[in-house]
Amino acid sequence: MNAVIQFWTEHTPIFSILIPALTGFLLVLLGNPGAGSLSRDWRQPWRRGISYVSSILGLTTAILYLILASTGQISIYSLSEWSAPFGIVLVLDQLSALMLVLTYVLATPILWYASREWDSKGRYFHAMFHFLLMGLCGAFLTGDLFNLFVFFEILLMASYVLLLHGQGKARFQLGIHYVTINLLASALFLIGLGMIYGSVGSLNMADVARLIPLLEPDQHKLAVAGGLLLFVVFGIKAAMLPVGFWLPKTYAVATTPVAAIFTIMTKVGIYAILRVNGTLFEDDLSHSILANWLLPIGLITSVYGVIGAIGAERLRRFVGFMILSSVGTILIAISLFNTLAWAAGLYYLVHSTIIAAAFYLLSGWITSQRGSFKDHFNIAPQMKQQTAVSLTFFLIALMMAGLPPFSGFLGKVFILQATSHSPYQGVIIAVVLVVSLLSIIAFTRVGFVLFWRATTPEDNPHSDAFKAYQALPEQSPARNDKTIYLLLSGLVLYMICAHPIQQYMFKTAEQIQNNVLYESIILHKDELNEVISVQPYDPENLPETKYGGETVDPNAHLIPYIIPKDTLEGGHISEYKQRQISQQQRQQPADADNAKLKPMEP
Repeated sequence: MNAVIQFWTEHTPIFSILIPALTGFLLVLLGNPGAGSLSRDWRQPWRRGISYVSSILGLTTAILYLILASTGQISIYSLSEWSAPFGIVLVLDQLSALMLVLTYVLATPILWYASREWDSKGRYFHAMFHFLLMGLCGAFLTGDLFNLFVFFEILLMASYVLLLHGQGKARFQLGIHYVTINLLASALFLIGLGMIYGSVGSLNMADVARLIPLLEPDQHKLAVAGGLLLFVVFGIKAAMLPVGFWLPKTYAVATTPVAAIFTIMTKVGIYAILRVNGTLFEDDLSHSILANWLLPIGLITSVYGVIGAIGAERLRRFVGFMILSSVGTILIAISLFNTLAWAAGLYYLVHSTIIAAAFYLLSGWITSQRGSFKDHFNIAPQMKQQTAVSLTFFLIALMMAGLPPFSGFLGKVFILQATSHSPYQGVIIAVVLVVSLLSIIAFTRVGFVLFWRATTPEDNPHSDAFKAYQALPEQSPARNDKTIYLLLSGLVLYMICAHPIQQYMFKTAEQIQNNVLYESIILHKDELNEVISVQPYDPENLPETKYGGETVDPNAHLIPYIIPKDTLEGGHISEYKQRQISQQQRQQPADADNAKLKPMEP
């Protein structure tokens, strides 16, 4: 048992990535026949069983990580034999643990719902679902900017396949738009990373935060420009205006479970804005630019989203516009740049993700009950489950519009409380209240069309309308209603436990603002307490170990600080190198420049 606990402790952050990754590969190896024969395939129960077990295991792991992170401990895991900033590290802190739990709290019931019938409408649904989870978990855990790009690409590639799940002309057309937009964003991401790396010389988040204030003016401006380019990329992922027009139509054509799990995708963009632009670029220039732009963007996005919802002609697009509005509300909280506001934004982020997923599931339920009318806002006969559907819609409307006493209301109250020291307090309060009022109007319009004005079903047994109505299902799609109730119950519990949850959010906001803490934990120092890093960047300043032959290495004395002891004593370090290390450790001068890498001899 002690060995298991020790193994768990040594490899803690990596499990949330390995579990979905190994599951995805296993499911791919299991194979898939054509979509038309999936329901009869003998391997389908195995796919579902493996997927269930992996999801539950991932949820359990995420909860254990949350318990560990709630103590304030930051866990670091090196993905190679080199420590940061030379090697890539995973960082488990309170924010990443929170996002992991949110991901699996959403994914587990959605996967359970999708496994009843939706997973048979296309090939490799379960494999792509777990690769999506792999990308999400990796993005939340990585401590390296380039690794963030890698995990973004993993989750995006999985999302491309999931968006087309079930096929159809509309999905294919909007899928092309979705892929094109994200490919452009990926190109901008790489350009931004190149600008940061070219000026800073590092892509480790803790190291970048440490080095940016020390840069020369020209290098500093280049790094800030790279950071702002990343902000545009993250804004595209988060679907903020003016780069978020793609979301309502794109999510509207996805299958019901895919649209529900995609609600976490926008939060990856918000997470990246908070993690990268909100904390790494703390200098005055970056802060002033971001503060001047983020608040108006948040306000406009929030207002545009609710106005778009009022004018929507289909329920799924209505949900998409409401997601845009919630994204704007979270950006308003981030733009205030204080601990209380960030804690409030995180609280509202969790609420908005779960309620949007529940709303997409309700859209699937309503579509199945309206037959040829689908989710269009046209007058149709009453649904066979009119009472259950209308009550569920009413509860979701109360939660999403931010009416008391639900978590949406509490999240907005927390955000308004955080505006006390903002010079734009009046504008923020006015916009938040107006958006809430317009949300009520939007939901009232939808409820009026779908329920209040619904006509009496045709009772003439000889008419085509009667036959079409009788052919509609008597119950919701399998597990649809139960999944909605499960998510809504979770939000009720979230409201009841608001006080301890808000305390956790506040500690999380405090932690991610403490760059000195991350620097002390992630980066290594020499005997003079100087960080071992590359500053300024020079391509010749590369540590050399095994393949350098008899070349004199002025950096040899730094090697013991950045690789594990077992590796130092292993075959990767030549005898000649070992002698240099010992000699330089005895002769090294006691000055601050000793920690900086020096050029190798040609």
